[in-house]
Amino acid sequence: MEELTAYSLKLRKSVVIRNPKLVTLKNGRPAVRGVADEDPSASVFRILSDAEANKLRASGMEEEKN
Repeated sequence: MEELTAYSLKLRKSVVIRNPKLVTLKNGRPAVRGVADEDPSASVFRILSDAEANKLRASGMEEEKN
């Protein structure tokens, strides 16, 4: 599985997402939620395309249940 990155507002830079989980927003868009690899207190979030989400599901990424 490739490394996912997201922009951390707290750290003000792009970071690798540790413990990523797929989530679905209220409007149906897929996203990934996790914590920054450099600072575990900084949570990060990235909205994905449908193609990216399907690719991650196929690779076996865990989905967060609401």
